[in-house]
Amino acid sequence: MSIPPPSGPQQPEDPYRPPQPQGPYAPHAPGPVQGPPPGPPYGGSPYPVWGQGYLPLTPPAPVNGVAIAALVLGVLCFLPAVGLILGVVALLQIRKRGERGKGMAIAGAALSSFGLALWVVMLATGGASAVWEGFKEGAAGTSFTLAKGECFDVPGDTFREDVYDVDKVSCSGEHDGEVFGTVPLRGSGYPGDDHVTDTAEDKCWDLQQSYTMDPWALTEDVDVYYLTPTRDSWSWGDREITCVFGNSDERGTLTGSLRHDETTLDADQLAFLEVMAAVDEVLYEEPEEYAEEDLSANRTWAADAGDVTAEQAEALRGRGWPVEAQKAVADLVKDMQAAGKEWAKAADASDVDTFYEHYDNAYAYVDGDSTVTAREALGLATTPPTYDEDPGSGGGTGDEGGLDV
Repeated sequence: MSIPPPSGPQQPEDPYRPPQPQGPYAPHAPGPVQGPPPGPPYGGSPYPVWGQGYLPLTPPAPVNGVAIAALVLGVLCFLPAVGLILGVVALLQIRKRGERGKGMAIAGAALSSFGLALWVVMLATGGASAVWEGFKEGAAGTSFTLAKGECFDVPGDTFREDVYDVDKVSCSGEHDGEVFGTVPLRGSGYPGDDHVTDTAEDKCWDLQQSYTMDPWALTEDVDVYYLTPTRDSWSWGDREITCVFGNSDERGTLTGSLRHDETTLDADQLAFLEVMAAVDEVLYEEPEEYAEEDLSANRTWAADAGDVTAEQAEALRGRGWPVEAQKAVADLVKDMQAAGKEWAKAADASDVDTFYEHYDNAYAYVDGDSTVTAREALGLATTPPTYDEDPGSGGGTGDEGGLDV
């Protein structure tokens, strides 16, 4: 049995006294043995217990999701009013729930406030309208953009369907169309289908002549088309007519580029085509009334045709041509001089029969054998075009069409 400690008041322990060892081997003062020193009951731990282990770590507070959303909207400046509201809501939730994200909520609210103020200023000054117009123009340009000299295919089976998209391809192989020019349209409101069509027919004809200076390069299977804006596409910024060559057969294709201008022709070819273009221009001015209806007008025109033909013959004769083309060009000059004389005789005709006699003789030289030979020597097309339609119709088969974009 254990001996209880002596009764009576206990002396206070000296806080500066070193701790005294306990146990059966602890030293003690001399004197009679009083039994084991006071301690826990038998079977207890002889050492003091300093705790029951480590307390678990407290997990960090979660980040408020509304604060994240407010920051994202603020950075993107998207829906600034919503971003501002979310920032305020996030601050209230963070205070109530003890969550993290206060800095993100404040930053999102501040950025959204700035974006909201910016939108207010833009609306007041019309800047938002300009931004919207720019967006519409960009959206309109995403469908397709065709430039002069580019070739393309259309998704549909024929060239007569509405065109909403194209695939640009090389002009060296087969393709549905080749762009030879574009015509910008002015104004804020859609000018109407008739105005757009009339503009296309007028302007595309002029652009065709400058793109393909050699009319002989446009064979019978080539036709002129134009891609025009519609009322709907106009509202999205579509303001351009695109003039294109296509096959006269709606399901046919073209092969090779039809471009014949200063970018593809040499100096001799250009000089020759300029002479021929001057002659063609005066021939295109033939009066609509037959000689039987207005002999005087036809005689005046014949005199102009004779003068121009003679002048252009001299232009050919006075130029130095490559050796391989000199004889062919000289033969053409002789024929043109003979044609000029026939035009002059038609201009002096006193009656319709005499007029048509010299008229036919003069036309016999136009695009005759000597012209074909000279073209071949200069490396130009040798198949004469047809002239059985109105020159202002754009060439080809006379069945040109406008395609809505």
